[in-house]
Amino acid sequence: MLDCKPIDTPMDPNVKLIPGQGEPLGDPRRYRRLVGKLNYLTITRPDISFPVSVVSQFLQSPCDSHWDVVIHILRFIKNTPGQGVLYENRSHTQVVGYTDADWVGSPTDRRSTSGYCVFIRGNLISWKSKKQDVVVRSSAEVEYRAMALTTCELIWLKHLLRELRFGKNEQMKLICDNQAALHIASNPVFHERTKHIEVDCHFIREKIASGCVATSFVNSNDQLADIFTKSLRGPRIKYICNKLGAYNIYVLG
Repeated sequence: MLDCKPIDTPMDPNVKLIPGQGEPLGDPRRYRRLVGKLNYLTITRPDISFPVSVVSQFLQSPCDSHWDVVIHILRFIKNTPGQGVLYENRSHTQVVGYTDADWVGSPTDRRSTSGYCVFIRGNLISWKSKKQDVVVRSSAEVEYRAMALTTCELIWLKHLLRELRFGKNEQMKLICDNQAALHIASNPVFHERTKHIEVDCHFIREKIASGCVATSFVNSNDQLADIFTKSLRGPRIKYICNKLGAYNIYVLG
């Protein structure tokens, strides 16, 4: 890898991995070890969270096509070896979460991917890319489930901050780019369209009604959680990373 050519994206947006794609690897343990190290690296590299979550789904029987994507991720890392999250001292203490989902993105089981990122004082402190457990029937529902996942994280962080006696007891903000999902979260009239969704997802409505969480719409171009749900092109990755506060320390002026 020392002589490999660096690239500006961790995973080709046109690549869709499936089980048994290509020849089985002769030494799958090598694949597992490398993916394990990449998972560790996601603690400080939000830009590789999604592709690493994808290759982690093939640990049992990895094939050469899966290995090629792992190598692709390494070439991206070589392009930005000093990438990390920069923290700054800012005035406001509000907890803000961005939530997004990619509907039926998996070609194997048509499950969707949820993604979120959470900021405190404008600094990124939590993020996740996670494949949903069930197949959903609409983009609104998949976004709503992603909102539920993010709300759980917001509530947990609020309890943690309270124990640490950090900041004020401010209303948290949940930002989504799907209008239908936002209406489902706040409007019981949508019951006939959403009654098949598990009851535990509907606790979002309770948190909104109590004033604990406030929802807000954002244009898809400004959706920062986009990077945790799908493969993106280089310029889009760079734009979101700048908004997340993830920089390459070797090029900071």
